[in-house]
Amino acid sequence: MADYNAMELMICVAARNLEDGATVVVGTGAPCAAAMLSQKTHSPNLTIMFEAGGVAPILPSMPISVGDSRTFHKAIMASSMPEIMETCQRGMVDYTFLGGAQIDMYGNINSTMIGKDHQKPKVRFPGSGGANDLASLCWRTMMMTVQDAKRFTDKPDFITSPGYLQGGNSRYEAGLPLGTGPYRIITNMAIMGFDAETKWMTVLSINPGYSRKDVQDNCGFELKWAQKITDTDPPHAEELRILREVVDPHRYIIGR
Repeated sequence: MADYNAMELMICVAARNLEDGATVVVGTGAPCAAAMLSQKTHSPNLTIMFEAGGVAPILPSMPISVGDSRTFHKAIMASSMPEIMETCQRGMVDYTFLGGAQIDMYGNINSTMIGKDHQKPKVRFPGSGGANDLASLCWRTMMMTVQDAKRFTDKPDFITSPGYLQGGNSRYEAGLPLGTGPYRIITNMAIMGFDAETKWMTVLSINPGYSRKDVQDNCGFELKWAQKITDTDPPHAEELRILREVVDPHRYIIGR
């Protein structure tokens, strides 16, 4: 039996994707935990930025919101939301993390509503906030989420944050910067990227305890598969120690 849970695995995998010297805009929760873990393991020079304006803080503990005073603790700059978004617009932010209720095969994300009537939705979510800006302007967008067929759908009820739109070159042709877009979708079952030409979601590795059938059965559209599917490297002992003892000792995130 694994000595880690799905949230811990997703955070560790996300952390490994943040290389030393990169910049990342994160919110709170799992993305912040991934950035903190990355910084404390293999990327000490990772620059963490928060939407509310904190740039490169030395986080004493897990903040509870992007405006939490801890996101400015010993930061190199206490800026504002427009300055963070301007930094993204200037092409200076490598990564961001987004969440949502639905995602399609091209990485388009719905964080606005469930239902067909915008005025009377079945469920209303927070909406974009800064998500659309980040998805549009950061080089690489990642998402951590539990995988199920309702969430991974070919027909999201609303597109809040653009992925690769209709695939191919459609994102660039719509006016968004060439080379930007969804990068990794990290779920409890698998790690997905996107086909270089079609931009269709493509399985790269399968997490321990799951099969190819599990991954496909819990997706509402047909997935593509990389030529060589690997097994996802599970969390290492040292990663788990730092995550549990330093990053999230009160289990606010990893206890979910």
